[in-house]
Amino acid sequence: MNQGWNWSGFFDYLFNPYILNGAVTTLWLTLAAIAGGLVLGCALALARLSSQRWLAGPAHFYIWVFRGTPLLVQLIIIYTGLPQLGLKLSVIESALLGLILNEAAYLAEIIRGGIQSVPVGQTNAARAVGFSNAQTMRYVILPQAMRLIVPTLGNSINGLLKTTSITSVISMEELLRRTQVLIQEKFMVLELFLVAAIYYLLMTTAWDFVQRRIERHYGRAYGNASAPVVAADVVLEQR
Repeated sequence: MNQGWNWSGFFDYLFNPYILNGAVTTLWLTLAAIAGGLVLGCALALARLSSQRWLAGPAHFYIWVFRGTPLLVQLIIIYTGLPQLGLKLSVIESALLGLILNEAAYLAEIIRGGIQSVPVGQTNAARAVGFSNAQTMRYVILPQAMRLIVPTLGNSINGLLKTTSITSVISMEELLRRTQVLIQEKFMVLELFLVAAIYYLLMTTAWDFVQRRIERHYGRAYGNASAPVVAADVVLEQR
């Protein structure tokens, strides 16, 4: 077993293709999970806001369950529990399903909170000028809600980049799992974990840069506003 810090090993694995491929897996896992989570999260948020109890009730129960139990437990149930019921999923399928189902519960609350933050007067103004419910949501509610949704959504993506490491418990070949495999072979614990930490830091820093640009894009129309704008009137003028 190597003793002390191994500079040569550290720099060798800093650009190792095996580790790089693990980082790429982490990236596409994050993108796939956030995409699937957004689709399901939007549906859950709209269901939660529905006046129909048969829609709001199940959505509330889903969010309560997936926000109230650890992702680790959910992944283990999906990967090892579902086969006992006759549904066997691969490691990749289990990882994606677990991440999407878990992330959707949090994104649903983010989206719901953003929509509910828009004053009800905006909806009334939109209906007064003849907007349908779909037009009201598209042209009036969402543009204003996005100012609050985007920063929180960006933080969720940042967190998800690191949360994907939990999928290593079901042998998903992402960054942390590949780091652990190399540690078992090379016995360079600190060096390899530091390499993994640097990759996570680079990915989250890159996303932070993208997030700031997105936030500026959605906030620029309101940055100098001294009072709320009646969005329905603005859209009506543009039509």
